[in-house]
Amino acid sequence: MLHQCHEQPETLVLGSNLFLRGIVPPLITPLADQDRLDREGLTKLIDHVIHGGVSGLFILGTTGEAPSLSYRLRREMIQESIRIVDARLPVLVGITDTAFMESITLAHYAADCGADAVVLTTPYYFPAGQTELIAYVRNIVTEVTLPVVLYNMPQLTKVWFEMESLRRLSDIDQIIGVKDSSGDMGYFAELCRLKAQRPDWSILIGPEAKLAEAHALGGDGGVNGGANVAPQIFVECYQALCDGDAARVRTAQAKILKFQEIYEIGKYASRHIKATKSAASLLGICNDLPAHPFNRFLAPERERVASILREIGLLP
Repeated sequence: MLHQCHEQPETLVLGSNLFLRGIVPPLITPLADQDRLDREGLTKLIDHVIHGGVSGLFILGTTGEAPSLSYRLRREMIQESIRIVDARLPVLVGITDTAFMESITLAHYAADCGADAVVLTTPYYFPAGQTELIAYVRNIVTEVTLPVVLYNMPQLTKVWFEMESLRRLSDIDQIIGVKDSSGDMGYFAELCRLKAQRPDWSILIGPEAKLAEAHALGGDGGVNGGANVAPQIFVECYQALCDGDAARVRTAQAKILKFQEIYEIGKYASRHIKATKSAASLLGICNDLPAHPFNRFLAPERERVASILREIGLLP
């Protein structure tokens, strides 16, 4: 059964908080060289996704390779992205770091540049216990001025935002939602049930192939890496879900599932970044260079990406 949206898939401003719904791409970070931003490519990328109908932008996340970027480059990415967006959409900025003060400093910089919210996952390297994690989030929130989205990414950080921890954190008005990239739909269903306590929270899915399933459970949209390349397909899928149009959902979902095949190219975990950047470069949007220590796809892999893009009508 299709979950019916109460509103059109757009991002709303509720008082001082954002309510996010629809598709919010986790932007790749276009690089002209190591530690040098591809500014022309970033402009093309942002215009591309905005014209595709997305509801907001999330920079310096996993797809944006944030942990691999210098602090200087992260600041440049924040400043340039907000300048290029020019208030057309909300901009969310990832601030997670192994060092508490670096997260705070980046959050202050994002606020000064005009960001609309920050995104915080669990600190990585030394795994935090849940009691420590709750205190960490509370301490972060007291130091930042922007709304905060929590980001569950246990595959890479080694720590979950456990449900009881989120219940305890739900008393913080400044937290406005959760992005879940775990792929555990039982967990996602529990997340959606937290709306009984916080109806103003946005609950967003990361794994893009699960967009329809997440919507049926009560989710508000997706933070989907494929929307860097094919924003119109993801937006169409979400709008069809909101409209209750099962035929349109099936058509869009088939394209999304086909697109997923680009992530199977290559043998290292970095293939998700390489594939997304390769696809964007094939569309003439931006450079495909990943941050060190990763290498771009070679010609045979690029051709496999191109073949998939042709099958879903993104390349002639």
